[in-house]
Amino acid sequence: MPSATAQHTSAHWHPFQNMSATQSPLVLTHADGVWMTSADGRRFLDATAGLWFCHAGYGRREIADAAHAQLLRMHAYSTFGDYSNEPADQLAERLSALAPGGPWKTLFTSGGSDSVETAVKYARRYWQLLGRPERTVVLSRVDSYHGMHTAATEISGIPANRTGYGPLLPDTRLVARDDAQALEAAIDEIGAERVAAFVCEPIAGAGGVHFPVPGYLSAVADICRRHGILFIVDEVTTGMGRAGAWFASEKFGIEPDILLCAKGLTSGYLPLGAVLINERATVPFWDADNVFRHGYTYSGHAAAAATALANLDYLTDHHLLAAADRIAQRLPELLSDLAGTGMVQSVRTGPAAMAGIQLNAWLVKNDPSLVPRAVRAIRDAGVLTRPFASGGLQMSPALSISDAELEQMAAGIRAGLNNLC
Repeated sequence: MPSATAQHTSAHWHPFQNMSATQSPLVLTHADGVWMTSADGRRFLDATAGLWFCHAGYGRREIADAAHAQLLRMHAYSTFGDYSNEPADQLAERLSALAPGGPWKTLFTSGGSDSVETAVKYARRYWQLLGRPERTVVLSRVDSYHGMHTAATEISGIPANRTGYGPLLPDTRLVARDDAQALEAAIDEIGAERVAAFVCEPIAGAGGVHFPVPGYLSAVADICRRHGILFIVDEVTTGMGRAGAWFASEKFGIEPDILLCAKGLTSGYLPLGAVLINERATVPFWDADNVFRHGYTYSGHAAAAATALANLDYLTDHHLLAAADRIAQRLPELLSDLAGTGMVQSVRTGPAAMAGIQLNAWLVKNDPSLVPRAVRAIRDAGVLTRPFASGGLQMSPALSISDAELEQMAAGIRAGLNNLC
């Protein structure tokens, strides 16, 4: 067994981090709105809403009070079997009303990766019960991110996340992003009779923020429909308002068979995810004597569900879906002049409150430390962002960010990148 070569002062193992190079983590202690304060008293503007999740912003008493009240009343109990609780029931009904099309049935999870894993497992079990056990293949896209559980890692299209584990799940295949004909060709090659599902983010998030080309999503939805393939839309990142609608699926005019959400569902105040299954895809379970033997300890967690309800109220009362459209309109104005400056290759923006700043590919190839150094330089300029494995930077601020704060965010990014030149 290799011996440790570095001494660390903390027992905390950070995700996605080279711990041998971690000597002095940034310890955050307070947050309010879009602002974070560190243990040493520095103040930062959060340009990423944590990991895409804090739509409402930090320190919202209405949400915290709802969680507190439910924690005191009954924080949680199992929802296995015929047990339930009022917040979970209410949230399921509310999500069914908010999601496009439907009606929907909701399986609750603890987060986005759980939701993806559940959906993949459900798709295979669905076809088994319909007497089509050969339908096991799950298709997904290059540059996609669907989480870090076993199935989620296998179907994600980020090579760095898939490397080094060996095969994790049989019968999966990646197809080109934003190329409906590539999906059709893969189905023809494999045989539609073997394909269980196609999993797609309406806007690719952690793969670099890639917006769909016009007509792509409706085209792949039609392909799935024609071939009888379950269309799973992963809205863990885009759901709950980031694209100016409760679900980006509504904005792009598609109605999935299975719809996934998490992150913005509670604005991160407590962990919660959901798998919404269109009633047309629930028949083997709801209209027959079959049990989906699947669930999580915290499925339908009462306090998390109460938190989600309060968060949805907050997003509604403060008109934050409309704010997402405002942010989406401002981001090109504030960031587009970074493109072509030598350090930045391109800036990707579109109809959602998110952007990807792609650094110069040649520079990144010749200096692998460039992206983490850019993150650090921008942090030193007072803005928190994070890297993409593709060599870019994430912008996805809380939907509550003001125009003045957006300008401060852009100025900090520009200052940080200039300090690298």
